[in-house]
Amino acid sequence: MIYLKAMISTAKTVHLAAGCFWGAEKYFSLVDGVLSTRVGYANGRTTDPKYEEVYTDKTGFAETVRVVYDPDILPLGELLRLYFAAIDPVSLNRQGGDEGTRYRTGIYYSDPSDLPAIRSAFDEEAARHSEPLAVEVLPLENFYDAEDYHQSYLDKNPGGYCHIPNALFTKICREKGVRKALYREIEADARALTAGETDPVAVMAELSAILYDKLHCHWAGFYRVADSELVLGPFQGPVACLRIPFGRGVCGTAWKERRTVVVPDVDAFPGHIACSALSRSEIVVPLFARTPACGDVPGIDQPLSGAEAPAAVGDGAVCCSCAAPAPVVAVLDIDSAALATFDSTDALCLEHLLSSVWGVKH
Repeated sequence: MIYLKAMISTAKTVHLAAGCFWGAEKYFSLVDGVLSTRVGYANGRTTDPKYEEVYTDKTGFAETVRVVYDPDILPLGELLRLYFAAIDPVSLNRQGGDEGTRYRTGIYYSDPSDLPAIRSAFDEEAARHSEPLAVEVLPLENFYDAEDYHQSYLDKNPGGYCHIPNALFTKICREKGVRKALYREIEADARALTAGETDPVAVMAELSAILYDKLHCHWAGFYRVADSELVLGPFQGPVACLRIPFGRGVCGTAWKERRTVVVPDVDAFPGHIACSALSRSEIVVPLFARTPACGDVPGIDQPLSGAEAPAAVGDGAVCCSCAAPAPVVAVLDIDSAALATFDSTDALCLEHLLSSVWGVKH
């Protein structure tokens, strides 16, 4: 997921090693108060290591997530409690199916004033176990960004390996979405208005109106996926682009790369196509045809499994024997003040809301 947000002056940073950094980064990115995440290699002996070198376990580096957070929203102690919930803290150099010193667990701090909170959280967790914790607590000596393909890996590869149980992702979404009640209200309204409706255009029209009203958008609507481009469907707001080639702007990029895109300024986005003259902030959610059995539609408290990366399918696809909407891209143009309150948990909830109402897989 692309999520851009201005860093606030009180932001702090901690580096957390929690086994394979793919799942760890995704997990921390969903937490309210986390402003950004970045995966890399920490506390090793060489300079500018590559993944192939780290994999040998000869460099001393640990796969690590750099977590930038707002301590006013998320105190360090609470962040570390979530960290301990996501690892086996008594397992030495092993998490899930991964083994080696690169998968060791550790809390690496840059600010010595954080140490009391770290020690308190560590001791609290240690009291729950009869064995000593196998979690390093050390100053951060070095941190090197991992290669680009490792960044936001599970957003790019929904079927990728993750050692963290899906139940924890569900719990984060359930407990940390600051606007969860609003999403439940939108889902209830959408289900009531579209109950029994099999015409996808009618469903798009109703959802556009609901999203426009409830989320106070400048523009809310859907693009249908045609053979080689996105074609404008029902919408609320001023006239927008009628057709968008795959890969162009925010909408085309979201569809082509199969991921939600959230940007504060579409004019700064590569190959931008502005969809509203009233706002430059945009949220784009691509949806794909669902393949499991009909009726298997999770609500926003039950994330879709993401067991396999969905393939884009042609216009007019159906779900099993029931009438399902064609693959679409949902677009919301909102002002920058509203976007400032929209975090990665909100993005996940919006994905689940749309997937649930449409009965499709994101």
